[in-house]
Parts: sequence; structure tokens; C-alpha cells
Amino acid sequence: MAAPAPNVRLFPLGDAAIVLEFGGGISAATHAAIAAFRARLVRLPCVGLREMVPAFTTLTVYYDPWLAGENGRYAPYDRVASQLRALLATTAVAEAATETAAVEIPVCYGGAFGPDLDFVARHTKLVPAEVIARHSAPDYLVHMIGFAPGFPYLGGLDAQLATPRKEQPRPLVPAGAVGIAGPQTGIYSLPTPGGWQLIGRTPLRLFNPAWAPPSRLQAGQHLRFVPISAAEFQRLQQHES
Repeated sequence: MAAPAPNVRLFPLGDAAIVLEFGGGISAATHAAIAAFRARLVRLPCVGLREMVPAFTTLTVYYDPWLAGENGRYAPYDRVASQLRALLATTAVAEAATETAAVEIPVCYGGAFGPDLDFVARHTKLVPAEVIARHSAPDYLVHMIGFAPGFPYLGGLDAQLATPRKEQPRPLVPAGAVGIAGPQTGIYSLPTPGGWQLIGRTPLRLFNPAWAPPSRLQAGQHLRFVPISAAEFQRLQQHES
């Protein structure tokens, strides 16, 4: 059985892209609708399609205005929007997606690897060990890759672990740092500034431009955090380098 795609709002982004808005909140159902339509558009691309970028509640479709408008015969946005609406009307969202094994991400929690673990514990009124247990318990859905190349935005964080961002962001967060910001958790893929509360770090490399694809994680995958020791972190980090 399959359910029809939800009502979707379309609006232009500049003169060469259309944003399709599938909903107003982060959810597995919204993600499934975006994934289903994206897969359909891969099979039946609109004229001039260049790229598709999924996010929490949207899919942005980039197109070549000259090709889409057939060398000026048509208004590019109107033509692409018409094709997308027609495709939306015939796209169904599978009720049960094919299950795949969760990617395991080893994490050394606390100490120098997670300098904000104690703050998160105080904020949530939990002991650090319980924060670690709750954070490493769920299977997380990768909703999107953004902010920096390879940075996964994850859904599924235990609601009790929600913690505000730092009032003063760090000028540099190391690659592999695992953090919490509000109701979200994620992994810094590259050394960047950042204001998330850092509770641990993985020795795995998440992004390498020489890989194909360059990101270890992709939207639609599931992952699970696995606590490891500092010694295991060092061993795995040597293997990654």
C-alpha cells in the first residue's frame, strides 16, 4: 500500500531554482515524502534539471533556464513548475521504507573529547553516564547534509537531551565533534566555528573530496552512536589517517 504525496507548496529561488515545501516541521513522514519525490524526479527528470538538494522540509530543484524555456519559447519557471506539479500529482509515498542496517559511528564521550557533557548533564538534570546512554540508544535518521560538506542533521534525539546552543560559539570545533543544539544532534565533518554543545567526538572521517561520494553519510541513512574508550579512539583515528 502507498499513500499519496502531501500538498506541496512551490516558490521560486532566484531565476534558476524552485523550492518545493513539503511541510512545516521535521518528521520522518516529511522526509519520506521528499525522498519519494526525489527518486521519482531522478527517473523522470524535468526539462533542464541540474541538481536537487533535499533539506528537512524542502527539496530545491535547480534547472537551466535556457534549456527549460526551450531557447526562449517558454517562461522557464512556469514550465518547470508545471512539470513538477504534474509529477507530484502521481507520486506516492511508500508506507514502509526498506529497512537498512544503521551505520555505526564510534564516539568517545566526555573529557577532552566532549567538553560540554557535564553542562548538558546539569541542564537536563541527568548524570553524564545517563546522557551518554540516552544519546547512544536511538537509531537516528539523516534528514539532510548541510552547514558544512558532510555535516549530518539527525532526527531522533531523546527529547530530554535537548539543550540550548552555547551563548558564545567556539571559533574552531574539531572535525568529528558530536554536539547537541536544541532538539537536534549532529557531527562536525570539518574543523569550523560552531555553537553546539559538544558531548563527544568520533575518530571517523565524514568528508573527503577524493571519495565517491565525498560524504560518508547520505540523507535517508540511519546511524547509531557507539560509545568507545579514549584508547579505542586513538586506535581508530590512526586507522583513518
